[in-house]
Amino acid sequence: MTAYTLLHNPRCSKSRETLQLLTDKGVDMEVREYLKYPLSIEELKTVLSKLDTSARNLLRTGEEEYSSLGLANNALTEEAILKAIADHPRLLQRPILIGPQKAAVGRPPEQVLEILS
Repeated sequence: MTAYTLLHNPRCSKSRETLQLLTDKGVDMEVREYLKYPLSIEELKTVLSKLDTSARNLLRTGEEEYSSLGLANNALTEEAILKAIADHPRLLQRPILIGPQKAAVGRPPEQVLEILS
């Protein structure tokens, strides 16, 4: 079992750059195309815990679903936002490297290097 998982979208340039950076560094990781294999709410909660952030910070505000689902509403609960991300994985910020203790969003790609042990 690998220690790291990269939540990856092959159509995203930052995600491709992050994957290449980690591959060049020899990081043993599972690559999960989260659009094909979306995260459950429980998995998203684990990612949030490792990122030490809120669900709102994982939202991609430029996606059509962000507007159509009314996700700009600050009264939405964490659960409501997590459900929206689970149901519409395009809303998830990317890429995300998940490690045993921490996770990091690859924006910029080099940011994921901070969690490598």
